[in-house]
Amino acid sequence: MIIDISQEVFTCNVYPGDPKPSLERVLSIDRGDVCNLTAFSMCAHNGTHVDAPYHFINDGKKLDECGLEKFVGDCYVARFDGEIGSSDAAKMVGAARDAGAPERLLVAGEAVVTADAARVFADSGLLLYGNESQTVGPSDAPAEVHNIMLGAGIVLLEGIVLKDVTEGKYFLSAAPLDLGGCDGAPCRAYLMQ
Repeated sequence: MIIDISQEVFTCNVYPGDPKPSLERVLSIDRGDVCNLTAFSMCAHNGTHVDAPYHFINDGKKLDECGLEKFVGDCYVARFDGEIGSSDAAKMVGAARDAGAPERLLVAGEAVVTADAARVFADSGLLLYGNESQTVGPSDAPAEVHNIMLGAGIVLLEGIVLKDVTEGKYFLSAAPLDLGGCDGAPCRAYLMQ
């Protein structure tokens, strides 16, 4: 079973202040053109996307330096609403290890990672952390949490859709578009059960 956990790009959630995705029909069969052709513009962090360390750390790894193994492999989905504290983070990391998926953690719900939780995740050996929000950490002050997690080499998968996904182990594919030396990129994320 394949479960799509991505937002549709042109109707996606957008972090406050980021440009919204837009499209232009360059060619149209209905207008007499030989084919349909679409051009689009979007921010690398619109909708379902990944953050490379370079997003908040100027000498951090850029997207093309992260390696695809961080974005593809076994993962654990946990559910949580509210601020994730250090003990909550430790429980999630433990559940992921017990399930045999200790390197990638996705959190369903309206969860906000605190700095204390970010330190637990940073010390846990995670390769990837994902959540449903358009950012990790408080939306009005995301820098501290991003710096802790990205500084530990954890890539972030933001803007995923997990409302119909139960807790447990899955296979994740969230490979980003190959945007070279960028700070992040959109991706088509899905789970396999």
